[in-house]
Amino acid sequence: MYEDLLNIVLGVVATGVSASLGWLARTALWRRRLRRKQAFFGLPGNAECLLVVNREAGGESVVHRFDVFALLELSALIKDCGAHARVVHHDSAQQGFGERTEFCLGGPYSNRRMAAHLATLLPGTDVRTEAEPVAERGVFTIGSERYAMDPGVSEYVLLARLTAGEGARPVFLFCGQRAITNQAASRYLARHHEKLARKYGTDGSFVLLLKVVNSQAYGPDVVELVADVTGTARTASVPEAG
Repeated sequence: MYEDLLNIVLGVVATGVSASLGWLARTALWRRRLRRKQAFFGLPGNAECLLVVNREAGGESVVHRFDVFALLELSALIKDCGAHARVVHHDSAQQGFGERTEFCLGGPYSNRRMAAHLATLLPGTDVRTEAEPVAERGVFTIGSERYAMDPGVSEYVLLARLTAGEGARPVFLFCGQRAITNQAASRYLARHHEKLARKYGTDGSFVLLLKVVNSQAYGPDVVELVADVTGTARTASVPEAG
């Protein structure tokens, strides 16, 4: 009977030790993933970041509903990192970059901050902002390649993570041809940030061209990676000799 009791006690102890080791391993893995996520987004605990948005046409402080959905996607990521965000309109964010992580949403035709980032950080990228002709509005030109949208059927968005130097906090750009593509890019980032961190590192820069497929039927859910255009987008175009 003593041996039976001893076996029971040893079994309970072994189970407790195994459970403790499993909990410690899961906790260590969770902490490691959290640190990697915080490093990728430049968001250590209690850090502050900026969510820069445009204003919907005709509104003083109205944000397009798809951009609101994008903000919700990003807010969940920020909360997971233990950080907090401040939402500012594009014409109020008059400061440099690198001190705090920034998430900037919207095309350059409605977001001055995005226009400045494209000119400064992505000189190889051109986005048509003229109202006329309508068919040319929002067309992307990256290097020598041109990407026009077919509204609701085939639309493009740039998703970028850029830094101003070693130790600087990143700027994330969600530059879409329509508001729904901004949400699509934010959702893509939320789903694939671990894969992107493995590929580019937690301090690397990248510029991805994404295509949103049939948004009139599928919303922001069906997204294809067209190309990594980092090198082309960050290199200023050389004018052809006349």
